[in-house]
Amino acid sequence: MPKMKTNRGAAKRFKATGTGKIKRSKAYTSHILTKKSTKRKRGLRQGDLVDESNVKSIRKILPYL
Repeated sequence: MPKMKTNRGAAKRFKATGTGKIKRSKAYTSHILTKKSTKRKRGLRQGDLVDESNVKSIRKILPYL
């Protein structure tokens, strides 16, 4: 059986936590920041966990996570 390939785009976006959950960073942080409030931008800096409904597909494209 050949090795499975990791989706390199996904590998740069997701990391595993110690308990096996999948971390992600939030969207809407890269540009057009002047119209967003300071409070909103500060909240976007915090990481988040991938929703349970998406975990299965993420694990499929990241077999060695």
